[in-house]
Amino acid sequence: MSGSRTDAAGALIDLVAQATVYDLGRPMQNGMAQSPNHPQFHHCLDRLHGDRMRPDGGSAAADLLTTGCHVGTHVDALAHVSHQGQLYGGIDAAQAQANGGFAVLGIHELPPFVGRGVLLDIPGLFGVEICEGGHEISVAELESAAARQGTSVGPGDAVLVRSGWGAHFDDPERYQGKYSGVPGVGEAGAQWLGDQGAALVGADTLAFECIPAGQGHALLPAHRVLLVERGINIIEAMDLDGLAAAGIYQFVFVLSHLNIYGATGAPVRPLALV
Repeated sequence: MSGSRTDAAGALIDLVAQATVYDLGRPMQNGMAQSPNHPQFHHCLDRLHGDRMRPDGGSAAADLLTTGCHVGTHVDALAHVSHQGQLYGGIDAAQAQANGGFAVLGIHELPPFVGRGVLLDIPGLFGVEICEGGHEISVAELESAAARQGTSVGPGDAVLVRSGWGAHFDDPERYQGKYSGVPGVGEAGAQWLGDQGAALVGADTLAFECIPAGQGHALLPAHRVLLVERGINIIEAMDLDGLAAAGIYQFVFVLSHLNIYGATGAPVRPLALV
């Protein structure tokens, strides 16, 4: 039996060695695009080479990092959003946060994910590069994208919805879409994703869902549906253009986040293995 496990492990290693890895996370750097609702990302060198010299001439540099948990490519915990005072499963939000963190539904409860990933390329459906700001991605569009690609969505899948808006990431003001709005899934689309049994969902925008022009994050119905009603974690600010350009719509999806106990979210570096 031990030999069979060794053979299986060897076969898996050989298979992974042949895979192409797509990095779906954004580099984190000062000034990058982020939601104005969260603390700003800031990185600096706290200690420089030469500040402290070892007797043998060696030296080390070190860093200081401050950031909100919903900055850069990140995943939302179920504790991130409440509705009518309740979190997923009917948990009282006020009680859950009383000790300064979420012992239940915090991001530490989300295990690392390795499973089937599906990309739904909405601009590809229409033969354009980017969906227009404020465009609500409908259920019909999600279904049509899956049919065009031959990639059905099933229980346990990580479903990544590309709007093309990630092309604006290096222009923070435009990427935020304060005046133009941002394309994304609406309430009906979120219900559809839940009905398909998605384990995780993600997108190439700051808030995953459709943001109408001039309205900002005043209403986030898809967050309510996914986090509060369905218990589905949301990944935001992903880089999905490489997969779309290569015509890759299904893959092994790997997600491992910073395991911050009691946090409402955490930075991630998601990977697609093909």
